[in-house]
Amino acid sequence: MVTGTPKAVGAFRTIGEVSEETGVAQHILRYWETRFPQLRPVTRAGNRRYYRPDDIALVRRIDGLLNREGYTVRGVQQLLAEPTRRARTDEAADLMPALRAIRDRLAHALVQDERLA
Repeated sequence: MVTGTPKAVGAFRTIGEVSEETGVAQHILRYWETRFPQLRPVTRAGNRRYYRPDDIALVRRIDGLLNREGYTVRGVQQLLAEPTRRARTDEAADLMPALRAIRDRLAHALVQDERLA
């Protein structure tokens, strides 16, 4: 469906618009929704899907990984889950200096306690 006025950049898109814009068939988009929990368009009455700009970016990323870079569905699932794991690892790495400082203070306190005993 072509209209006279284009939608705003941040506007929601229907599955047909996303399919046309990305070149990914509608049935493939519905399949990807079952395989990638990160891809969750808003659903309204009548089970109509509305894709947000972030959803469309994710569709483009999944399409690129599967169809241009040769990843399997399982590989893309793992890749998309990885940033969450990486963020947790980064948080732990940020805590390491503080934890080492606490460990050193405790070790120093134990040495002082042994001297007094």
